[in-house]
Amino acid sequence: GCRRLTQAVRLNNNTLNDLTDFPDIMEKLLEYPLDIYWIDLSFNDLPNIDRVLTTFYNLRNLNLHGNSIQQLSEVDKLAVLPHLRNLTLHGNPIEEDKGYRSYVLSTLPQLKNFDFSGVTKLDRSTAAVWRRMNIKPKV
Repeated sequence: GCRRLTQAVRLNNNTLNDLTDFPDIMEKLLEYPLDIYWIDLSFNDLPNIDRVLTTFYNLRNLNLHGNSIQQLSEVDKLAVLPHLRNLTLHGNPIEEDKGYRSYVLSTLPQLKNFDFSGVTKLDRSTAAVWRRMNIKPKV
């Protein structure tokens, strides 16, 4: 076959509103789809963070800015990605939520950059305090 050893997938500026066929497409196009480390889905119409993204274990960079993500809790799904370092979510309705940055950084402590800005020690401590004050312990 003529499948390629690709490490980045750019599907930005489309009108995607779901990722139903994403795994099949990746399987057909790529030799090692699970080795993908960068997925750009910015400027689409995605209403949520599809669980299919969590199957890309080696994902380091995920661009989801400029979509239609409504619930801050969608970010929780990404916690299973141990290598995720760079994430963009600005330009989604969730950006308006109180504690947006702190929520994301406390949920994904492995991030080095969020919304194109570096994560500082202050960001991390603010996120930790925010989490203690806002997240109820699970009973």
